[in-house]
Amino acid sequence: MLSEKVAVLLNEQVNKEFYSAYLYLDFSNYFEARGLDGFANWYKIQAQEERDHAMLFYQYLQNNNAKVTLEAIAKPDKVLDSDMTVLKCGLEHELYVTGLINAIYAAAYEDKDFRTMQFLDWFVKEQGEEETNANDLISKMELFGSDPKSLYMLNSELAGRTYSAPSLVL
Repeated sequence: MLSEKVAVLLNEQVNKEFYSAYLYLDFSNYFEARGLDGFANWYKIQAQEERDHAMLFYQYLQNNNAKVTLEAIAKPDKVLDSDMTVLKCGLEHELYVTGLINAIYAAAYEDKDFRTMQFLDWFVKEQGEEETNANDLISKMELFGSDPKSLYMLNSELAGRTYSAPSLVL
């Protein structure tokens, strides 16, 4: 049985993951307006992933007989004034989410809630991948973003990203 503290944190994470989806849709919208459809695609897929992450937390709560409380999703508030700003906001957000996951893990550890810790193991690994991806995008933009031909190639690379749902067993 989930402790009240862990259940509250998991419920909050549902909202945070849906917010992440909103944020990445905002990023996608920014790049679509710039004519960078590959970058827009990349962030649209990020939004899909975040939505699925929210649903994994949602389902985990339900599977553990915990009440799910859906809250309002905040409007993204980042000022997107350059391509690099968007990418850096993405990294900043992933670091924030890593902190949230770590806090839930710490609470579960404190409660000796091994089932929740095992559930969160996938998210810990996922966050490492997300941070790496965000850092890689920043590095590529620093290397190639100022050259229109290279930016076109990077945009084309990102256009090839496809979505695959997470395969986490609850």
